[in-house]
Amino acid sequence: MKRIFIVCCRIMAFHCPFPGPRLVLLRLSGVGIGRDTFVNMNVFFIDNYRGSGSIELGERVAVAPGAMFIADSDPNNSKLNRLPRFHIRGKVTVKEDAWIGANAIILPNITVGQSAVVGAGAIVTKSVDDYAIVVGNPARKVGDVRVEKIDS
Repeated sequence: MKRIFIVCCRIMAFHCPFPGPRLVLLRLSGVGIGRDTFVNMNVFFIDNYRGSGSIELGERVAVAPGAMFIADSDPNNSKLNRLPRFHIRGKVTVKEDAWIGANAIILPNITVGQSAVVGAGAIVTKSVDDYAIVVGNPARKVGDVRVEKIDS
């Protein structure tokens, strides 16, 4: 029953046009979401509906449409499913003040650092340092947000 509840919350959150109720639904489904974080519509949280805090977004994180947070992956019904090395169960952590661009993909066991920027369409295969700007496939560092002063 718990898994059905999580699935229903995620489906409703994915399509919800209102940010407040969207965040409530995501939190109810087990996604950790910090204060003043914004999650746009059509964002995927993939953790096999574990609802166990395998995906955590810190405070003031901005998530653009189409982003994917993948904490759980396996080959489903393929014969490869019999091989344990293809079962990836991990955690995705996005620290405070980070910005995740449209259609970015964050893979399992990744931490996106404080105030980091993940560019649109980037595929993050390695953890991102604090204040780094990453783009591409695989995502690579192209800059640092500390170049410009940010008022508190």
